Amino acid sequence: MIVYGKQIFYYLLKHHPERIKRVYLTKQIDPKLYNKLKELGVEIVRCDNKKAQALARGGNHQGFLIEIEEFQFADLQELKEGRFLVLLYGVTDVGNIGSIVRSAYALGADGVVITGLKELKMEGVMRTSSGAALDLPIVLRPNLFEVLKELQDVEFRVYGADMSGEDVRKMHFSGKRAILLGSEGEGVPKKALQRCDGVLKIEMVRDFDSLNVSAAAAIFIDRMRDE
Repeated sequence: MIVYGKQIFYYLLKHHPERIKRVYLTKQIDPKLYNKLKELGVEIVRCDNKKAQALARGGNHQGFLIEIEEFQFADLQELKEGRFLVLLYGVTDVGNIGSIVRSAYALGADGVVITGLKELKMEGVMRTSSGAALDLPIVLRPNLFEVLKELQDVEFRVYGADMSGEDVRKMHFSGKRAILLGSEGEGVPKKALQRCDGVLKIEMVRDFDSLNVSAAAAIFIDRMRDE
């Protein structure tokens, strides 16, 4: 797996140097940094911008491309011992998913469960999460309703995000809980909302229909996390 950019490069170097298999550089770097990579036994490959652009598939690599181990999704079973989870249904934009993972990690959620997708390219999620995807369990399960049942069977209260719900600011949360968010276009399916233990919304001050899903997720996570 190839990820790129300065921010994730430095995150990997600081927190997960053992995951780095190879580094592609398009320009000179600080000698101390170069020596550190050599001390770690990391292979360093010099390449021109054309090859770097090909490896990054046109992305803004900032001169740093890192080959790491393939991403391993977590199993839902290991998240059942947690207290607070973020569930996504049908969210496909890797920028939004990465931002949600970043917020979930920073604000103390125990994991993210992505449903409604059969596969997910994690390179973009890794980059937009600024590396948090390596430190927060992420589960990929196609069937949302199976996930809802499994979590509710172990006493999770699942709340769906929908503008028909109750104002999240007026609610008090305790015990095992999860927030379920859908895609910006479709939202959470009605059948799924009916299976939820409650429905929540973010009360708007102005007449505006919705927030970006990653912004909404950050607000819900902050409101619902342990005090």
